[in-house]
Amino acid sequence: MFGPPDADSPFHAGELAAQARIGARDVGRWAPKAIRPYMPDQHRDFFRALPFVALAARDGAGRPWATLLAGPPGFVDSPDPQTLDLAAAPGAGDSLEGAIQAGADVGLLGIDFATRRRNRVNGRVAGADGRGFRLAVRQSFGNCPQHIRVRDWRPDLRAASAPARRASALSPEDVALVRAADTFFVASGHPGAGDARSDGLDVSHRGGDPGFVRVERPDRIVFADLAGNKFYNTVGNLMVDPQVALLFVDFATGALLQIAGRAEIRWDALELASIPRAERLISVDVEEIAALPGLERL
Repeated sequence: MFGPPDADSPFHAGELAAQARIGARDVGRWAPKAIRPYMPDQHRDFFRALPFVALAARDGAGRPWATLLAGPPGFVDSPDPQTLDLAAAPGAGDSLEGAIQAGADVGLLGIDFATRRRNRVNGRVAGADGRGFRLAVRQSFGNCPQHIRVRDWRPDLRAASAPARRASALSPEDVALVRAADTFFVASGHPGAGDARSDGLDVSHRGGDPGFVRVERPDRIVFADLAGNKFYNTVGNLMVDPQVALLFVDFATGALLQIAGRAEIRWDALELASIPRAERLISVDVEEIAALPGLERL
């Protein structure tokens, strides 16, 4: 469907096709300097100071999911520019419980809501012991602060007080959380058969005014994809693999709502004209949800 990228490109064919469709062909000229195969010291220090990160990985069936990993500042460390060590793993009931094994592709997003700073790292698990894992870095890059809502929040480390709730559609409580959201995370991937830097998984932040995410019905979510950094990682992934995961956080209670489904990009939706800065709509047909009650606010 898409031609191969240049050997030195940090983007796979789907990302390049998305950039071309939207008229961002110049990204390929400057992005290689911003998307590095190692972490600069500034990014390493940033991750060390975080109390949580967002994680994307695949479950045993190959579906992407997104979750949060949390710990006291320092639970993420970087012994060298090509390595991150995380002293945390998805907990009981999480859709990624047991999924972080050596050789697994993962995406990480470090985000500080208070300063609106965020950095991304994608790579492959070099080793894991169930309590944490080592990540071999393949791509490291910063993202602009657009659409990040300022808040002072970090998850608690206490265990879940109730088991995860599994379903194939949203409950009325889930619908209310999604419709009120000004922030969520989205995981997607490129199922490359080789060992290119652009293969693997991404986890991205999405933000906007409450209402930018709609629930068309209990098994379909639609969100406005707003103008961003022009890399089009998520959109490019979805152009070659529609599997997608969404993660909503109840910042009042710390509960997590994980959603796995299949996405459709609505490039020319009539509703776009009424949504400022929206470039396209993305609809997600829900296949499975997991509602995790455990990560309560400190």
